[in-house]
Amino acid sequence: MPRTRPPYPPEFRRQMVELVRAGRTIAELAEEFEPTENTIRTWVQQADRDEGMRDDGLTKDEREELRRLRRELRQVKQEREILAKATAWFARETGSIPSKGSSS
Repeated sequence: MPRTRPPYPPEFRRQMVELVRAGRTIAELAEEFEPTENTIRTWVQQADRDEGMRDDGLTKDEREELRRLRRELRQVKQEREILAKATAWFARETGSIPSKGSSS
């Protein structure tokens, strides 16, 4: 099983992006520091998106919003399922089954 390491701190990522933008090559930085070339390249691309220099993906804020909205949707679906089961249970207990078209 491959070893995993904790994520790189945001400040370190920013410094790598700044060094690339200042003219250092990604290969050079990958050799000098620990992150792989692909990791550094991903950081630079994401920084470009966040700063509006690229539009081929989601910004950090958009990713966070998408994650939040997906979490909320999952919760609403669970709540709806619970309410549907409770409605069916109460209908069986009281002997009255509401029509599908009723909104009450």
